[in-house]
Amino acid sequence: MYTPLAKEKFDSLTKKANEGGPITILAIETSCDETAVSVVKDGRQILSNVIASQIDIHQKFGGVVPEVASRNHTLAINSCIEKAILDARVDITEIDAIAVTYGAGLLGALLVGISSAKALAYTLKIPLIKVNHIEAHICANFIEYKDLTPPFLAVVASGGHTNLYEVEDYNKYVPIGGTTDDALGEAFDKVARLLGLPYPGGPEIEKLAKTGQATIKFFKNPKASFNKDLSLSYSGLKTAVVNYINNARQRGEKLAVNDICASFTKQAVDMLVDTAIYAVKNRGIKNIALAGGVASNSYLREKLIHEAEKIGAKVFIPPSILCTDNASMIASRAYFSILSGENIADLTLNAKANLCYNA
Repeated sequence: MYTPLAKEKFDSLTKKANEGGPITILAIETSCDETAVSVVKDGRQILSNVIASQIDIHQKFGGVVPEVASRNHTLAINSCIEKAILDARVDITEIDAIAVTYGAGLLGALLVGISSAKALAYTLKIPLIKVNHIEAHICANFIEYKDLTPPFLAVVASGGHTNLYEVEDYNKYVPIGGTTDDALGEAFDKVARLLGLPYPGGPEIEKLAKTGQATIKFFKNPKASFNKDLSLSYSGLKTAVVNYINNARQRGEKLAVNDICASFTKQAVDMLVDTAIYAVKNRGIKNIALAGGVASNSYLREKLIHEAEKIGAKVFIPPSILCTDNASMIASRAYFSILSGENIADLTLNAKANLCYNA
């Protein structure tokens, strides 16, 4: 069941957007441990960007606890919506559509955002737009770079996803490669936990890596730096690091934690960058857009830019606030859905933890 008059209004919005008329979207993102609400105009202009982080809450557990995340989303969502509207300096009646992440993510956490979005759309009698979280990360680049247009290669690196997409159009994201096991961010967190570093592990490893030497070879006989089928695997590297640390501890050696962090970072990031560069060279693509929480990693940024320059490619990287989970990217993705007349949702919209492409 569509929200009252939603389909008619959605079609009207699509016409308005294609004629260059202003479209204001309120978006909600609750896929993991950030309660985020944003108001964005025309998919690229942020009017407000509210994020309530749960990092301090989950640090005591060493990682995100789904039930705890869901409960805290419930506590924070209403105040985040109110603040986003106030910060945007718009009246709630000026909102043209509601956008919400419906996957991928933690089921309970997603349901909090979806329930709130449904209530708003139904009450305001405006369209509800469903958004793929992974595609939204890519769209963060459209906010930061007003002149960025497809086609380009998107490199998505986060705690739950490490994938390569060929973005052929604003609404066509073609997966061409990625990890077959651990995501890059997940590997960072697991290594950090083994070293006794606090959650979230990625930033802690990056901090220590800056003063370390990347001289440790975790593999005696390393494989090629990338696979020609553009597949990636981080479980092997993670296991090699685990073995290195356990063996050193059994010998009673003091761990060179900074060197371990630097060496792991180099090997993990180089694998992704080499794969991305190979994809660009073989597909004749000139632009690369980095996305996802791990896109904040300084070595990844520097390495990708350096290697891209060698082949005449340009790299686009959003600021850190748009790399981590936020609702502005959700609104941006929803705007392009409106432009193409796609992804309107009804009141039966449900959460999908493992979202396949275009599911």
